[in-house]
Amino acid sequence: MAERDPRTYAVLGACLEVHRELGCGFWEAVFQEALACEFELRGIPFQKEVELPVMYKGKRLHQAYRVDFVCHGEVIVELKALAGLSSIEEAQVLNYLKASGLKTALLVNFGALSLEHRRFVL
Repeated sequence: MAERDPRTYAVLGACLEVHRELGCGFWEAVFQEALACEFELRGIPFQKEVELPVMYKGKRLHQAYRVDFVCHGEVIVELKALAGLSSIEEAQVLNYLKASGLKTALLVNFGALSLEHRRFVL
């Protein structure tokens, strides 16, 4: 059995608390702001709305990705407020990992009655 990653475990704990407090139905931006507050309360280091460059054949494109959070300097956290997650959101997170060079990401959906999350490791 794989060991728990304490970084992603801490982030998911904060996400669960936000979902417990707010429930579902708010805009993604509301959950993002509440989660930033929860990260601060829990001492989880984070950067909000981090820009990731996109490269094409060695050239940096003008377009860039913007991820909701990077926690602990190495975990991408992408938030959604949808009825359910699909392969489209999963592909988005995989592209974030490729663009950033980071190895771990969490896709978290606050829009469902129960908090949904997926962990990605490259």
